[in-house]
Amino acid sequence: MKIIVAGDGKVGSTLLKQLSSDKNYDLTLIDSNSKVLANTIEQYDVMAVTGNCATMDVLKEAGVESADLLIAATSKDEINLLCCLTAYGLNPNLKTIARIRNPEYHDQTHMLKDRFGLSFMVNPDYQAAREIERILKYPGNLKRDYFAKAQIEIVELKVFSGSPLENVKLKDLNRIVKCKVLVCVVMRDNKAFAPDGDFKMLEGDLIYITAPTETLMVLLKNLHIISNKIRRAVVCGGNRISYYLARALQKSGITVQIIEKDYDRCVELAGLLPNTTIVHGDASSQTLLRSEHIDQCDALITMTGLDELNMIISLYGSHAGVPQVITSIGHLADSPIITGLNLGSIISPKELCSNLIVSYVRAMKNQTGAANSIHPIANGQAEALEFVVDGNTFHCNEPLKDIPLKKGSLIAGIRHEATNTTEIPNGNSSFQKGDILIVVTSSNNVVYQLNEIFEK
Repeated sequence: MKIIVAGDGKVGSTLLKQLSSDKNYDLTLIDSNSKVLANTIEQYDVMAVTGNCATMDVLKEAGVESADLLIAATSKDEINLLCCLTAYGLNPNLKTIARIRNPEYHDQTHMLKDRFGLSFMVNPDYQAAREIERILKYPGNLKRDYFAKAQIEIVELKVFSGSPLENVKLKDLNRIVKCKVLVCVVMRDNKAFAPDGDFKMLEGDLIYITAPTETLMVLLKNLHIISNKIRRAVVCGGNRISYYLARALQKSGITVQIIEKDYDRCVELAGLLPNTTIVHGDASSQTLLRSEHIDQCDALITMTGLDELNMIISLYGSHAGVPQVITSIGHLADSPIITGLNLGSIISPKELCSNLIVSYVRAMKNQTGAANSIHPIANGQAEALEFVVDGNTFHCNEPLKDIPLKKGSLIAGIRHEATNTTEIPNGNSSFQKGDILIVVTSSNNVVYQLNEIFEK
């Protein structure tokens, strides 16, 4: 499949990292900055074209007339729209994806989707706000991925000193937490692997647990990480994510306060969010944070646009005893540096956006049996995928203990749609047509279709 990526920013580089590991993709990158392109070419096996991606000459040079997909992910919505429109005019069979961030364009781009030749649109700011909202609705400083219409989740937990999980073997886990869950991946010393029942959890381990949503509440309660309902949230940084988030949280009855350094942006936000308290000031100032009674808020969300500043503010919030801290990370999302820091829940808007696009790309490659969703876990060293069992799926109605799975693949959850039940599978479990399967694989084993996890 021939794919053109326009824009070598955060989303573009994340896409290239995910897509370039698959040799079935012929990737071409367009960007106006030749120095940025040169750096990317050194890292990934891609072709590069320097220039304005919205012009016909540059698109033709990139091979748009024979391409299968164009992903427009520059920093400007208008360029992305024009790029897709021009590319579609040159190749009517082309699929196009545009990153659109400006809230003012949301309704009209959906209305004019066909006119612009758009196959799919993504908004990383809106996706990030939705993810933060989901995190705030549930207790604990966790990274959570949702599957099967939010009926199954994979959560990331850290084993702290004195935790009920410390020095416990996995085969004894269900007895400790008093509910049935599955540890599908463990990350230790920045290396991910699939543990067996004799694996002993140690301080500092990151464990990825699969559980039905209702079971997860029991798990959190028995691990003593239940927190109170969020009533007041402080957001550091007044970007688009803050706007989407404040609007969503207020609908849930949560009081929102935004701290923003730029005065003009404060005035703009005050007009857009009349029921939100907008504070003009530097969120990195401890004096300001104390004056705004950070220690009395229920949640602190840091999204200033600078990873390092977000991390510092989040560390201060954790030290001040804020029950729930959420940190937005861009450039350092894959860095082992952040693993040992008390930053609460970590979100990466570029990764959320990239994951949506990669899911679409894989679905294009395999129209039948493709994954509904793809979630990188364990710093990208593993993937959790959601599949729907169809009439072509192998091994329906067979016990899992009799099904040969490829090395590095695991069926971590089953949603039985016919009976409206969810289970963490054991050897006697089985699946049938219409069920939803949650599959965890090593990121080295790219899976396009459900049948690819089976040996035969």
